[in-house]
Amino acid sequence: MGWLFYTDGRVKSYADEKAEIARLCTFEGDTRKTELVKACKVGSTWYAAARVTNRDGTPVEDATYVTDPDGSITFAAVFLTAYDDGCWGYKDMEESAGPNDSRAPLGLIELLSDLKDPDSYARAWRQRCRDWAAIPDYQEGDRIKLAAPVTLTDGSTCQIVTATHYRRGRQKRRCYCIEETGGLVRLSKASLAGSKLLGSAKSEASPVLAEFMAGQGN
Repeated sequence: MGWLFYTDGRVKSYADEKAEIARLCTFEGDTRKTELVKACKVGSTWYAAARVTNRDGTPVEDATYVTDPDGSITFAAVFLTAYDDGCWGYKDMEESAGPNDSRAPLGLIELLSDLKDPDSYARAWRQRCRDWAAIPDYQEGDRIKLAAPVTLTDGSTCQIVTATHYRRGRQKRRCYCIEETGGLVRLSKASLAGSKLLGSAKSEASPVLAEFMAGQGN
């Protein structure tokens, strides 16, 4: 399905978007009904968990999802959203369609029904979401080894960096100090996937923590 934009101005705020996502995930057919369980916005993308039940109370049979003990199935939907000339629009897809955006919070992933196919697009998408959530949120002074060297715009590479910041006006912006050169670099969260904490500034005040962190870096 392509993009659908609303030209009537009904969606103007975060609350309007959330209400529209809830409406899109709530409907009834002749035999089944679907209702929103949870919706989360990350960046400009909405992630939703929707539960399907049979109207007659019998267990839902589905080729993709394992039926939950209460007879329902819960799946994930991804809504890409954007504003174009003041008009809000979305493009939706179900998790088994292989969406690229994969930053759904773990709390939403945990609500979903188990999958029957171990090699399905949905299983791979859920794993990417878990991998994203597992990327550490490093603190000021943390010394980090990246999973692989990162190539910089000048052609050089870096792999061991220390979390720090620089100021732009009144704002503090995260950057990283390159151990080999002392230069500063901005790194995306994705480039921190699989990285390892070599040492923390917080541990320096405690000999016990310092010894522990040194062991983690081996």
